[in-house]
Amino acid sequence: MGNTKNTIAAASLAVIALTLAGCAGKETKSAKKENEFEVATVRWADWGEAYHTGFPDEAAKSVGIEIKWKTILNSDWGDRRAVMLAGGDLPDAFVGSICFSESDIMGNAGTFIPLESYIDEHMPNLKKILGEDPNMRALATSSDGHIYGLPSKKPCRPVVANQLFINKTWLDNLGLKMPETYREFEDVLRAFKEKDANGNGNPNDEIPYGRGYADPVMFFTLPFGTNVGADGTYLMALKDGKPEWLPVSEGYKNGIRWMHECFEAGLIDAELFTQDESMRDAKLMGSTAVVGVAAGWTADATFGSNAGQYVPLPPLAGPDGKKYISSDPAHWNYSRYEFVVTSSCKNPGALLSWIDTFYTEDASIQNFYGSFGTGTRKNDDGTYSVLPPKDGQSADTYAWVNSLRDFGPKYVGDGFNARVSYEAENGDAAKLALDSSFSSYAREAYPNVSYTPEQINSLSLLYTDLGAFVSTNQAGWVTKGGIDGQWDAYVSTLKAMGLDTFLKIEEDAFATYEANSGKSGKKS
Repeated sequence: MGNTKNTIAAASLAVIALTLAGCAGKETKSAKKENEFEVATVRWADWGEAYHTGFPDEAAKSVGIEIKWKTILNSDWGDRRAVMLAGGDLPDAFVGSICFSESDIMGNAGTFIPLESYIDEHMPNLKKILGEDPNMRALATSSDGHIYGLPSKKPCRPVVANQLFINKTWLDNLGLKMPETYREFEDVLRAFKEKDANGNGNPNDEIPYGRGYADPVMFFTLPFGTNVGADGTYLMALKDGKPEWLPVSEGYKNGIRWMHECFEAGLIDAELFTQDESMRDAKLMGSTAVVGVAAGWTADATFGSNAGQYVPLPPLAGPDGKKYISSDPAHWNYSRYEFVVTSSCKNPGALLSWIDTFYTEDASIQNFYGSFGTGTRKNDDGTYSVLPPKDGQSADTYAWVNSLRDFGPKYVGDGFNARVSYEAENGDAAKLALDSSFSSYAREAYPNVSYTPEQINSLSLLYTDLGAFVSTNQAGWVTKGGIDGQWDAYVSTLKAMGLDTFLKIEEDAFATYEANSGKSGKKS
């Protein structure tokens, strides 16, 4: 009965909200001119309207249209999205993959229109890109074969995302060389534990390996091939070009066994699975460095004022002699559903002619850092400069204030990043500098596949149980051991929970992605 009451209450609120939205929408629609379009986007914070007043608005003028922007804060978006999808007043289009998930797009037939015919007629830039870049073509194409949202390839993004950092000061204090294999790494951690590595007179306050800002288990076991991809990939990977679920792989099993050996020897933070974020940050960023190795984006983002002591840990050779690093550019650098057009739009062709201007290198750098003269400059030799931030803002905030930044259509070709320089300290520049040393170790990751509505529903149910079971066993095996004796029962339980169905969904989605990209000759 409680659920029924909640449903009735929610429905009543939705009716009220829809009525109010409809009233407001009538006023907006009646005032619209023929060449005027309403475009909504979601922003993390209230950074003003400068993000669209440069290139986006000037590009609209160049194609003879006017954009009325509707800026929505992310904190308000959940409720407003529900109302819109329930039938509320819709703008002509939305910019940014933050607006709608794939389940929103695929589960609301008729709300978002197919775009492929408009791309052929009105988007020569994007049409050319889709013909040349199989990743962009696969990202653009949804599971039913239609294009509902436009894809993006962002500039100045690294191949390697999070990585392990090691305290070089500790290595120097103890006269140790940088480890090159997983066994040498274990020896270094043991030295960190047994000696006064940080030099504060206390040989017992060092934590050889600690929790950082990325999965501490998958990063520790990387030498065994647990090169996990981006969030939202359900721990899927590729092995020999075929989908593999890491939690049932031999590499995972062997890596967890080794990690337990290190945990039992005191080489890993005893609170790895129990500490909260404040405890983690206190260890990473305290006045005295106490953590020897942890994973994160950059040293400064991970260790704060202690960052100067840390350097990237090179990929370690595992038992098979191979070196692995976490990389997934198909998720971190590419994205889908960056521009969707709704059924409210009366002239999609004109709107998409505007968006087609976003698919150039000049547009992409401006829509990532700020327009020419504000955030960027195009030099006479064809290179680009990212200008220093103004008004005391950080480089990242300044970019968000003056551009669409991570969101919206973009595209740059291979080698573009090498033509960009930075005139001030910049986190992107620092990360790209790290990337140049380690990107050669990157391996193909499980791609950004598209799912059918039925697959999405099944995955959300299946992975809730599968993921929880994996996490519980993982913590137990690292801290208490027993993976060899429990492995068969573990796999059997996962199968009883629907593992085979989960894997079939992933294999089918992967086959569809391959077909859409042109990498296979037959769509499953």
